[in-house]
Amino acid sequence: MQINIKTIKTLLISALFSLLIIVLPGSLNAQFTLDLESGLVSTGYNDVRIPGNEGTLFSLNEDLDSDSKIFLRIRLNYAIGDRHTLSALYAPLTVLSDGSFSGEVNFEGVLFPAGNEVDATYKFNSYRLTYRYTIVKKPKFDFGLGFTAKIRDAEIALRSGELSGEKINVGFVPIINFRLAWSMSEKFGLLFEGDALAAPQGRAEDVLIAATYRPNDRFGFKAGYRLLEGGAENDEVYTFSLFHYASAGLLINF
Repeated sequence: MQINIKTIKTLLISALFSLLIIVLPGSLNAQFTLDLESGLVSTGYNDVRIPGNEGTLFSLNEDLDSDSKIFLRIRLNYAIGDRHTLSALYAPLTVLSDGSFSGEVNFEGVLFPAGNEVDATYKFNSYRLTYRYTIVKKPKFDFGLGFTAKIRDAEIALRSGELSGEKINVGFVPIINFRLAWSMSEKFGLLFEGDALAAPQGRAEDVLIAATYRPNDRFGFKAGYRLLEGGAENDEVYTFSLFHYASAGLLINF
C-alpha cells in the first residue's frame, strides 16, 4: 500500500492517541520513557536490482564505497501497569556511496556507463507504532510479544553527471514485536528486543542485544549490538541489505 509521506506523522499520531483514549480510563499506573539511541552504523551488504526483472544487479557497498556513519533513533514508550506498552519510534537511516561501476548498469531504466563517477543515496527511514503485552512478568525476568505497524520511507538514487535515476517507495509493513529482559542484579541486566517478520514478499529484522545499567528509577543506560536486515524481491524491485549498529542508549523515565 502506497502512502504519501506527508501523512505519515498524522497517521502515527492519530493512531497513538486513539490507543491512549482506549486504555487511559483504566490505567492508574502509567509511565512514559524516552529512549534515545545513537552510535555507529556500517553496511554489511546492500544489493540492488531495479527493476527487479530487468535491471542490473549491483552492490552499493562492494561495487561502490560506503562509509560508516553516526545514527540516531528516538522512541517514546508509554507503559500502562506491568503488562501493556505502547511506543512510537522514529528511526532514520541514510547511507551515501560513491565510486564507479566496472560494467554498464541499468538502474530504473537509466544506463550508467562503466568507469564514470557515481554518487548513490540509500535512504530507509522507519516510523513505527507498537503495542506489546508482557506475557511473563517476574522479578528478574520478563518477556512480551506484540504488533508493530511500520511505515517505511525508502529511496535508492544514482547520479552521474547529467544522468540520474531514483526509486522511491513509501508503504506499510506489519511486523511482530518482542522483548526479553533479564535482571542479573539490582542495577545490571541483559536486553534482547526487536521487530521481525518474514513473508513471501520479503523480510525485515531489526534486533538489539544489549547490556543495561539502571542506577536509579529515573535513568537507565544500554550498550550493545543492533542488526537491521531485510528486503524484497519482485518484478518492480530487488533489494536486500544488512546494517551493523554499535549502539549506546539513554532511557529517561518521567
